[in-house]
Amino acid sequence: MRGQAGFFDIDERLKAISAKGDDLERLTAIVDFEAFRSDFAQAVPRSDGRKGGRPPFDHVFMWKVLILQASHSLSDERTEFLIKDRLSFMRFLGLGLSDPVPDANTIWTFREALTRAIIGDTPAITVLFRAYEAALTKAGFLAMGGQIIDATIVSAPKQRNTDGEKVDIRAGRVPAGWADKPAKLAQKDRDARWTVKFSKAKPSDDGSPRSDLAVPAFGYKNHIGIDRRHGLIRTWTATHAARHDGAQLPNLISKANTASTVWADTAYRSKVNEQHLTASGLRSEIHRKKPAGRPMAKNIARANNARSKVRSAVEHVFARQKGPMALVVRTIGLARATVKIGLANIAYNMRRSVWLTAKHQAKA
Repeated sequence: MRGQAGFFDIDERLKAISAKGDDLERLTAIVDFEAFRSDFAQAVPRSDGRKGGRPPFDHVFMWKVLILQASHSLSDERTEFLIKDRLSFMRFLGLGLSDPVPDANTIWTFREALTRAIIGDTPAITVLFRAYEAALTKAGFLAMGGQIIDATIVSAPKQRNTDGEKVDIRAGRVPAGWADKPAKLAQKDRDARWTVKFSKAKPSDDGSPRSDLAVPAFGYKNHIGIDRRHGLIRTWTATHAARHDGAQLPNLISKANTASTVWADTAYRSKVNEQHLTASGLRSEIHRKKPAGRPMAKNIARANNARSKVRSAVEHVFARQKGPMALVVRTIGLARATVKIGLANIAYNMRRSVWLTAKHQAKA
């Protein structure tokens, strides 16, 4: 039976992890987490220590904990466990085996403080996203090649409500009896919504039409705009799942992109959006809709196919967030969901910047 692991044993194991390719080690080398310190000092102020008590964990340390959590969609309890369990997590956070680890309640409290925080008159999560966006630009990853707009549904725990309760919730009212049960009310998400996502049916072998699939979903939406050149998220907003995608286009247009073209699917095609793009000096490559009851003209179909080859790049972002990152919302309410989604978008950009940097270094 092996004895207790010594310092050199752990050091050798960390070297082996590095040799296999530790993404967190690469992230530490690329991202300047200290650049966020001043924003967190405003967002989550600390006491001066006069009242005593255990010293709080460092702001940047807790920020890295939230990035770890967002990168793997971990619960607070699972985050605490894995920090204690994984050497790669400990090295990323600068922890030794005997150093204290924040418990689940500490992680929740820090994220709650971030959810409530306003810097100036802007939500703190938006300020943090913009801070990293500025860092990406400074590092040479300018928003280039035009922009691609899209949205995806982020699932949340389903609510079991009666038809009457659903009517009250949609009207912005607290259903009767809920206010008398604070514990129940605290567990009811009155901001998330049901929606139906349609999936195009594949044509049958004999050419006969098939019905599209309607899949109900409950939760929120992550609306994003990426630049075509680097595939980085440049703009984003969060809404409930039933909010129409097209209405968010003006909020997602980036003025920093060096090209003027905008790609999006048919949900964004409207006179209002086309006028907005024209007034902003932008060129629309939004998919055109099929005429009702008539076949689509061949030239429009060809143009849509060409647009799809560009627009499909945004699906890679959602595939990453819903695949390896396993993005879901376990919290209650839009404010918390917005922070969860914002953290996932920041974590995605951090991971993407690591990949882009390695790609550029390989070419050099």
